[in-house]
Amino acid sequence: MFEFDQYLGFLAFLTILTIGFWLMIFLVSILPYWIGGAFVERMKEIREKKKANNVNS
Repeated sequence: MFEFDQYLGFLAFLTILTIGFWLMIFLVSILPYWIGGAFVERMKEIREKKKANNVNS
């Protein structure tokens, strides 16, 4: 059915396809969540600094 080099090529194709699939899942779901969380934390820090400056004034 398959020769050995065709089998290795097919396995390489499946491996690359699988890696690409999980990379896309990571980039679409986890990365924006991480960036959004960092943005929210930065906004909290800025609000706390403003509150601290208003209290001291």
